[in-house]
Amino acid sequence: MYFLDRINIDVVRHRRKWFFLSGTLIILSIILLATRGLNLGIDFTGGTLLQRTFTESVTEGEIREALAKEPLAQLDLAKSAKIQKSGDNRVFIRTDYLSPDEERQLDAGLEQLVAPLDRGKSSTDTVGAVIGKELYTKAFWSVVLASLFILVYVTFRFEFKFGVAAVVALIHDVLITLGVFALLGREVNSPFVAAMLTIVGYSINDTIIIFDRIRENLRFRKKETVGEIVNKSINETLSRSINTVLTTLVTMVALYFFGGATIKTFSLALIIGISLGAYSSIFVAGTIWVSWKMWEQKRAHHQSA
Repeated sequence: MYFLDRINIDVVRHRRKWFFLSGTLIILSIILLATRGLNLGIDFTGGTLLQRTFTESVTEGEIREALAKEPLAQLDLAKSAKIQKSGDNRVFIRTDYLSPDEERQLDAGLEQLVAPLDRGKSSTDTVGAVIGKELYTKAFWSVVLASLFILVYVTFRFEFKFGVAAVVALIHDVLITLGVFALLGREVNSPFVAAMLTIVGYSINDTIIIFDRIRENLRFRKKETVGEIVNKSINETLSRSINTVLTTLVTMVALYFFGGATIKTFSLALIIGISLGAYSSIFVAGTIWVSWKMWEQKRAHHQSA
């Protein structure tokens, strides 16, 4: 996209607009997380995940209706079970913990009310509540530790202000992605955690490239203000940033629509997070750093006056 090389965005001048937009999205995300919460999967809450393959095509509605009829109504799964199709004859059923006897009762009822099962292509996964809680805790700390290590790395490679700006941009990406999932009510599971860590790594890589260009321009453009240098650096890396994110998004969108039900959560989280990461690298991270530097310069000027 050679036309991107001719674009000159004054990011610094409009930084308050970017701060207002990002701040609004973060506040809305926090409100959604506090009011709606995340739709945690059995990986975190504990329960049973049944993958059932039928010998003929079935629908989610047929499965739901069957769960409400006898003999399956005794299991009380009609309202609580989460049903997701994968292909014409395969479904995923997420429920609270089922004992082996209840699982056998469910299979017998499905065969009686819906269609025969292909036992060789069916499977069951069970996660205990204690294990689910442990996974939730580890997922939280993995994101926190990743952010702390990034702060240390960027501080060591550049300076502390760059590190803080990078971590704030990462928190921005993570919070808004969580807010979107709370809004959509999409299930959060282990692949989602993997996607969040991928987003953190992807976003920091883009941010570091811009920071590296800022540091280089600070050495050779002594007569320009920090605002001019940041604008110059962002525009010099803009083509690379947009081309990279578009290439990645094409792959993620293809995975979301054609990759099957098991990786939809992972793909959707990456689509949202990588888009946010590109935005925050260009419009948030650099503007936080330059605002900090301009504030320091203004304070030093007042103290010397």
